[in-house]
Amino acid sequence: MSNNLTAIITGGGSGIGEATSKMMLAAGYEVISVGLHEPDWAHDRFTSLNCDLVDEEATVSLAAQLAENHAVTHFVHNAGMIRQKPLEDVTVADLHDLTQLHSAAALIFTQALAPGMKERNFGRIIFNSSRALLGLQSRTAYSYSKAGLVGMARTWALELAPHGITVNVLAPGPILTDNFWDLVEKDSPEQHAYAAKVPVGRLGEPEDVANAILFFADPKSGFVTGQTLFVCGGVSIFSG
Repeated sequence: MSNNLTAIITGGGSGIGEATSKMMLAAGYEVISVGLHEPDWAHDRFTSLNCDLVDEEATVSLAAQLAENHAVTHFVHNAGMIRQKPLEDVTVADLHDLTQLHSAAALIFTQALAPGMKERNFGRIIFNSSRALLGLQSRTAYSYSKAGLVGMARTWALELAPHGITVNVLAPGPILTDNFWDLVEKDSPEQHAYAAKVPVGRLGEPEDVANAILFFADPKSGFVTGQTLFVCGGVSIFSG
């Protein structure tokens, strides 16, 4: 693969983002991670930048800076948070915060990076959504904001297709990351019971999603755009 590929990955330092960063690095990419926390690992082609993507002003500033200083070919919007709450406890602030993180950050970065991609007649934009976009108990704000990514991706896929830019979405199911363990105790009976309900008989690993992201990212995948791929071990079949 060409060494002239540069990817920005939000939340690229841990979990699914870390797995994606490392696969892209192994494939020869330059990788820039944008997130809240400093990764506990390093690579000579990996740069980590701190930014709270719920902060609109900070996000706009960083996206513009990166677009100006780097020939970005790939944007992977992976950062996310859940805020598990029953209907009675959901606030408008929850909707605002998760919309800013999941959807508005996607808009801000895509608007900043698309002009350069258009000039080069090549780009790959990939959003990490969730199987919860189909609906999931106690996930009002999360499901709403993650589902919105699909509509935006399909719209932008149509607008950007003439410029060699694809826009696709991943919808992971239960993946063993810190977000999962925030809700289910690690290696608990609850975790094993959850795994038993997955048709393939196990919970997902971050690398399962990263593999799918690398497919969408491949320069040879230019005939695939506007798609949502469920990486969920089959659980989306129950609600799809």
